[in-house]
Amino acid sequence: MDILARMNELVRTLNEWARLYYEEDAPVVSDAEYDRLYDELKQLEESAGFSLKNSPTHRVGGAPLKKFEQSKHLRRLYSLDKCQSEEEFFRWTARLQKTLGFLPALTCEYKFDGLTLNLLYEDGRLVKATTRGDGVVGEIVTAQVNTISRLPRKISFKGRIEIQGEGILRLSSLERYNSAAKEPLKNARNGAAGAIRNLDPSVTAERGLSFFAYNIGFSEKNFSSQSEMREFLKAEGFETEGDFDIATSEQAAMDFARRTGEKRESLDFLIDGAVFKVNDVALREELGYTEKFPKWAIAFKFKADEMTTVLKGVEWQVSRSAKLNPIAILEPVDIGGVTVSRATLNNYGDILKKKVRIGDRVFVRRSNDVIPEIMGVAVEEEGATCVEKPSVCPVCGSPVRESGAFLYCTGEDCAPKKIAALDHFASKDAMDIDGFSEKTAELLLNERHIADAVGLMSLRPEDMIGLEGFGDKKISNLIASIEASKHTTLDRFLFAIGIDGIGKKTAKDLVKKFGTLENIIAANEEELSSIDGIGDILAKNIVDYFADERNKKFVADLIATGIEFEDVAPASGPLSGMRIVLTGSLPTYKRGEATAIIEANGGEVAASVSKNVDLVLAGEDAGSKLEKAEKLGIRIIDEDEFKKMLGISD
Repeated sequence: MDILARMNELVRTLNEWARLYYEEDAPVVSDAEYDRLYDELKQLEESAGFSLKNSPTHRVGGAPLKKFEQSKHLRRLYSLDKCQSEEEFFRWTARLQKTLGFLPALTCEYKFDGLTLNLLYEDGRLVKATTRGDGVVGEIVTAQVNTISRLPRKISFKGRIEIQGEGILRLSSLERYNSAAKEPLKNARNGAAGAIRNLDPSVTAERGLSFFAYNIGFSEKNFSSQSEMREFLKAEGFETEGDFDIATSEQAAMDFARRTGEKRESLDFLIDGAVFKVNDVALREELGYTEKFPKWAIAFKFKADEMTTVLKGVEWQVSRSAKLNPIAILEPVDIGGVTVSRATLNNYGDILKKKVRIGDRVFVRRSNDVIPEIMGVAVEEEGATCVEKPSVCPVCGSPVRESGAFLYCTGEDCAPKKIAALDHFASKDAMDIDGFSEKTAELLLNERHIADAVGLMSLRPEDMIGLEGFGDKKISNLIASIEASKHTTLDRFLFAIGIDGIGKKTAKDLVKKFGTLENIIAANEEELSSIDGIGDILAKNIVDYFADERNKKFVADLIATGIEFEDVAPASGPLSGMRIVLTGSLPTYKRGEATAIIEANGGEVAASVSKNVDLVLAGEDAGSKLEKAEKLGIRIIDEDEFKKMLGISD
């Protein structure tokens, strides 16, 4: 294919993708896939020395929607040039230095992933809200934006001013909305755009959007710098989420990008990069604009965490709790430098809600070490077929029991269930049997018919002689590790036996409340539900587990193998008796470290903010938990004050 033909093909494809993204709020590819073709088109245009008239390289955003009344912005809203490597960023700073003769101070901010909005204030009142549209004309969405609860309707400045920012659907709000929605939203960006561009403001209100302000466009008030604009926005009550730094060197800017990338997965909202701008407004005027971008700003884009690919099939795996978990088999796709070919679909109910079919092109999201997840359908392909609900276990052939959105194997002798249960029992956070693995569990089940934890804890050296991969030393080490694990704590034991819904924290809470295994076994649903974090369903799970005679015998037989519970004296210290909520990113402590410090000093970490909480330890990007704490009048501290309470000096 010659260059002109390829350019025409790319322009047609990109324009259609942009139309679906900007005008229909129905993207069919990820941002990374769009960017890849866009960059190819730019390279072809540069080598050819010309561009096609309708090329997307000339355009900012999409055409305003006809269903909305349109309005011209007082000042044009530009898109941002982008880079994806330090080398590209350094080429941009080199251009700044060539033009100005020096490297100016650069502001460093988050690149939010939502819907750009432009708010007009006159005489101190919000009079109009518009989308970016094509940068010159946008859609009027004032009624929709007025549903955003924390958006200032009045400001102290009485002149005309346009405040720019991002309509954002927080991830906590997305999770809350999807838990009750008949049709879940594919992602937070789509959820925000769809809410703002809905003709019915009540639909917008249901999603609970936020507005993060980050820029001032037209203004009858003069601002000398970006940092001055930000201080104005904060003083007027706008949400200005995220870190904000001023870098005086290229490396300082890249350090900000690196730190931001590390925080990305802990935030309650989507970001896809960092934005760098020349701080001085006068220097911006000197640098000027291209047809599409300001020359004084650039976005540093992170690696993609979401892509689209084809769903090739679905496999069903049996977990230790007998749940049948659907695993998506995908056409391999690179997401953030990792090849992904499998992803979770959560449960059969999730498949139905997301309307996923085999053969469709789907959105796949990957976050750090979390298993990749199918988020929704990008393109419904002709000939795609529905995912069949299994009626029998795919492993043992036993009938399947359906409970809510979940399917369960009813077979008592299902091998994967037993192997997973043994692996969980021996895991680090449970009985912590060093040297034991899922492979060992499979070997013991198949070769020695050891099918449960009682058999594992009763294991003798002679039982392992002749097993593949086990010599005398390895056998001796494993037996010693099993014996050492018998001296444990009650909360570890409760977590290890695998009651559905009991995690490490819940196990600790049960021990703290009831003290002994006998008391936990005797507890009723009402007593269990009095513990924060244990709802009616989990309380019933616990009661039903210990009411089953087979489980009672299993627990008794386990203890009879020699398991002894250590008496753990309750920790005491400056935080004794205090319930503390952690929210946001702390400057030096990771969440696990802060939790351990709180517990070691007598405190208790609560999962959510309520009137029973004594203290909230808040870091950057604290989000909705901080808002709730403020409303309830709960004391809020930062890391420095936390350290002072504990007598920790830097």
